Amino acid sequence: MGAVAAAVSKREENMVPTVIAMLNVLKHRGADFHGVATSNLVILARSMEERRVENVDSSVAIGYNLSRILEEDCPQPVQGEGFTLIFEGRLFHPSVGPDVKEVVKRLGSDPLKSAERGIKELSGSYVFVIALPGRVVVGRDPLGVVPLYYGENEGVCALASERKALWRLGVENVKAFPPGNLAVVNAQGFSFKPIRTIEQPPLEPMGMDAAAVRLQGLLLKSIRKRTMDAAKAAVAFSGGLDSSLMAALAKTRGMDARLVSVSMEGQPELQFTRAAAEALGLPLQLQTYPVKDVEKVLPRVLWIIEEPSLVKVAIAIPLYWTAEIAARLGYKVLLAGQGGDELFGGYHRYLQVYKQGGVEAMREALYRDVVASHETNFQRDYPVCAFHGVELRLPFTDLELMDFSLSLPVNLKIESEEDGLRKRVLRRVAQLLAMPEFIVNHPKRAVQYATGVDKALRRLAKDKGFAPQEYVRKLFGETLTEKGA
Repeated sequence: MGAVAAAVSKREENMVPTVIAMLNVLKHRGADFHGVATSNLVILARSMEERRVENVDSSVAIGYNLSRILEEDCPQPVQGEGFTLIFEGRLFHPSVGPDVKEVVKRLGSDPLKSAERGIKELSGSYVFVIALPGRVVVGRDPLGVVPLYYGENEGVCALASERKALWRLGVENVKAFPPGNLAVVNAQGFSFKPIRTIEQPPLEPMGMDAAAVRLQGLLLKSIRKRTMDAAKAAVAFSGGLDSSLMAALAKTRGMDARLVSVSMEGQPELQFTRAAAEALGLPLQLQTYPVKDVEKVLPRVLWIIEEPSLVKVAIAIPLYWTAEIAARLGYKVLLAGQGGDELFGGYHRYLQVYKQGGVEAMREALYRDVVASHETNFQRDYPVCAFHGVELRLPFTDLELMDFSLSLPVNLKIESEEDGLRKRVLRRVAQLLAMPEFIVNHPKRAVQYATGVDKALRRLAKDKGFAPQEYVRKLFGETLTEKGA
């Protein structure tokens, strides 16, 4: 895990110093090793100060800051046959190990063709950048779990793991790289080709029990794929349905799983969280925070998520604390239940969609929200965990599981427009796993409200004399100015 940077000059200028400047902005995303490369040369160093690039001149350059999660994680970029490669993320595929050098072997002597085939065939959460003479080739997994951004100005086309690295170059119109796409980037700009994107599958009529049995198997398979290289993992835990399923399946997997839960002091959900952890028979690390800690961490989290959104920062702060605790306990992999609400209709707002448009409108809304998850969820959550050197892994984002879930009839998810619980088939899976009814039938409560962080932010804003969103926007602007982004 780490930080990606890439740049192609529009004026035949040297891009090596540009990429180094981008990596310096992203130094929080990896301190174990640093690398910069042209299409035929790789320079690696244990610290940014040790890099020796004075005599390297290339209009195409790529770079990487490494945060080692597994022992097998090697410094990057890596040299191939006439190209260099950065691979950020993981392939959850039994025929491909965790070593990026295996990815290089698969690319062979025709990296463009092999990269396209890889996106089509391989399961994983990743981005990759290949440097070739005069161009780079870039790809992203079909769901977009690992963030990547791109943009250009009059002198450069550039890509990076976080927007702040592009802002530092004066690139103003920064966009999310489209998931499941392959792009060729040269002096003329970006050329995108969709390779494997999320499609709405045909409806598959099925009964509740048959669907739950199939879904249980797919969830366990996804957990196994996402933990096959990890002997232990922390679980972001609230005691709710999604996180409890992650915890129960990790236990079934037989791994060392530690539940991590965070909350503001005095929240009524704390007793429920403790009871759920005890019922699941897994160790719980529970940490509560005063309002002053929200105020302390708020500027940093805004800087990480790069958006002045009250809703997003209220969700990001609990995850920031969770990843911080996981790292302190020695867990470098964090399992979380993001994606379950979009697949199975967890949000209360879906009831209004159901009322207004019926079943077809519901199917379309769920599909649309799944496709948009890379912007609404993952580009907020992944960097928050990466800041602490923790790799976020999301079992609900498995493509096989997702395709099956989107094919299910709406009534297996939401029974009616008055359904206060929703996610019915997922609750049935929990029953099959012998989870207690108080977890199975626990109503959905969004993390920003269950933890009390939203309330704390509103209180802070009021004390400062601002409306909540105005307060967040003001702090965001001050933070970017202070950091020079």
